[in-house]
Amino acid sequence: MTWNRRQLLQLGGAALAAASLPSLAESDDRKGDVIKPNRLKEDDVVGLISPASATFRKDRAEIARENLAALGLRARFGDHLFDRYGSLGGRDEDRAADINNFFGDPEVRAVFAQGGGWGCNRLLPLLDYDVIRKNPKIVMGFSDITGLLLGIHAKTGLVTFHGQTGGSSWSEFSTGHAKRLIFGGEAITMRNRISDEDRLVQVENRVLTITSGTARGRLVGGNLTVLTALMGSGYLPDFDGRILFLEDLNEEVYRIDRMLTQLKLAGVLNRINGFVFGRCTRCDPGGGYGSLTLEQVFDDHVAPLGIPAWYGSMIGHIKHQFTMPLGIEAEIDSDTGTIKLLEPAVV
Repeated sequence: MTWNRRQLLQLGGAALAAASLPSLAESDDRKGDVIKPNRLKEDDVVGLISPASATFRKDRAEIARENLAALGLRARFGDHLFDRYGSLGGRDEDRAADINNFFGDPEVRAVFAQGGGWGCNRLLPLLDYDVIRKNPKIVMGFSDITGLLLGIHAKTGLVTFHGQTGGSSWSEFSTGHAKRLIFGGEAITMRNRISDEDRLVQVENRVLTITSGTARGRLVGGNLTVLTALMGSGYLPDFDGRILFLEDLNEEVYRIDRMLTQLKLAGVLNRINGFVFGRCTRCDPGGGYGSLTLEQVFDDHVAPLGIPAWYGSMIGHIKHQFTMPLGIEAEIDSDTGTIKLLEPAVV
């Protein structure tokens, strides 16, 4: 048999992953089918939680309540929404209890994070995955909420949503995508917003193709820093044949390089079918010539994979963002920068 380069990369990556990530086999995601939550409808109750950093200002929670009301939903605050333990939104067991209680409450149809920060990874051993699996609901947020999205998806197969938090800006663009996805149950195609600037060509929201082509696979990903912090645990899903999407904030380029190197050495990058990097907000290389650029980092780590890949998707710490459903089959086109869902994310 003649092996091509892609097959050799996959073989080597699988062997390395087996050695470096033995606990991935403990993930429940590869043991059963994906579970889709019920779609939202008008007057549904949404549980609002602070699973990461504390909600220091009560008016932020009121803004979240009003955001949800504008969507036709009713907010229910978690018992510990306003708790504080250092920078965290309360002690781990209390923040986890809000999540477990909302999943066990038949009146609550979705669970939204109030905001991000840090702390979700600390909660993963404390969640009741049996209750979550038996009561599938929409879970949504981004940034540090990536820990919850990945952990719950890995342990239960539940489709989770990387998107707006309760306290996000909910621009017309973001709201439209979220409503079509989690209310309408549409299998939408996501493409970057065209800027309203009066220019000859599009300057904002451009797509930077790393490797041309199309690819299919289930979506998985989120914040790069949070995802790599889960490496070696049982709270990451299977990466085989997946479309990996990533984003980050306030990270120097050498840190992005370090984290992508970690994914490479762990065999993750050699197992995926496609790669999408959203925005790395405020991740400039700095002055002088002492740093690689993001483009150079992608050329070093992603281009050699030979899979469809691009940078610049509207995912991340930005005003206008996509809602990305983890676990849903999608087709990406790295030349047009589109993400086409091949199935609804809700039932």
